[in-house]
Amino acid sequence: MKKIISTNEAPAAIGPYSQAVRSGTFLFCSGQIPLDPKSGQIVPGDIDAQTRRVLNNIAAVLRAESATFEDVVKTTIFLTDLGDFQTVNEIYGSYFKNQPPARSTVQVAALPKGARIEIEVIAVVKEVGQTAYDTSG
Repeated sequence: MKKIISTNEAPAAIGPYSQAVRSGTFLFCSGQIPLDPKSGQIVPGDIDAQTRRVLNNIAAVLRAESATFEDVVKTTIFLTDLGDFQTVNEIYGSYFKNQPPARSTVQVAALPKGARIEIEVIAVVKEVGQTAYDTSG
């Protein structure tokens, strides 16, 4: 089963991909760059502003499937400058307060639209309409 996830609360895809795809209980979210959902432009400001916009975009995609940051099991952070890591890490930690997910962070040569950061996530979400039954007899 494959379900395409889309929300107006996050930036529209800028290429042939989906904001997220759900397969069973797994939600695979495409990488988010710091695009303002309304204007489609990179938010002005430093790595702090860009990181917060990226994480807010991810939150919007997660909400589309009634998920939160607590449901995220894996993240990958792409930075154009690993010198930004400390700032990104502090902001990231404020979004993943309890039981943070597994994470990879890599430096890349460039990101779309001149972004300084991109983050992708994988979450495990509840089955819609799932019912628990007592089978103990």
